[in-house]
Amino acid sequence: MPPPDDTHSKIIGYILWIFGFMGAHRFYYGRPISGTIYFFTLGIFLIGWIVDLFLIPGMDRAADIRYSSGNKNYTVSWVLLTFLGIFGIHRFYLGKWITGLIWLLTGGLCLFGLLYDLWTLNRQIDEVNRGEAI
Repeated sequence: MPPPDDTHSKIIGYILWIFGFMGAHRFYYGRPISGTIYFFTLGIFLIGWIVDLFLIPGMDRAADIRYSSGNKNYTVSWVLLTFLGIFGIHRFYLGKWITGLIWLLTGGLCLFGLLYDLWTLNRQIDEVNRGEAI
């Protein structure tokens, strides 16, 4: 079996871990349920956040196996969502022009679209990289 592509970055994972008590690194590695739990419990009262310091290499390997590499970079997409998501820039990057314009004109559909993208961005990138979506 060939080694998996390096779709996610451990360095970015550790940088997001700094804010991990809000679930950022878990969303990045495609774990939206635990990311949401971390968000509402401050990293399960900081205990889970500390444990994750040692779990990030495993989360990185699992994400590399689960998601396909391709023309669209996961890290670039996540940085665009994190800092410019309300403007839909990450959607423009993925070639989703219509929803990108909707996000731009509505502030990410009044932030509900941003929540949706936190949950699904890895899957959206994977679909674009596999050629399943435009």
